[in-house]
Amino acid sequence: MRSSDHSPPPEAPSPFLTLHTALVLLTAAVIGIVVGGLTWLSGSPVAGSVLTGLVSAGGGVPVLRSLIGT
Repeated sequence: MRSSDHSPPPEAPSPFLTLHTALVLLTAAVIGIVVGGLTWLSGSPVAGSVLTGLVSAGGGVPVLRSLIGT
């Protein structure tokens, strides 16, 4: 056999999201759902609860990114 008959295996494509990014976004979504749900249970209107959940999830992303190691 000649070594020229063998070509290197094709490289696997890189993932769409890294594990770090997926974990940060999932944790931020859970935090947003919990905060929004607790806000709604306290008697706030639904629109205000959704807004509170979105703000807490968005604000948590930079903090979680720095807290969760790469």
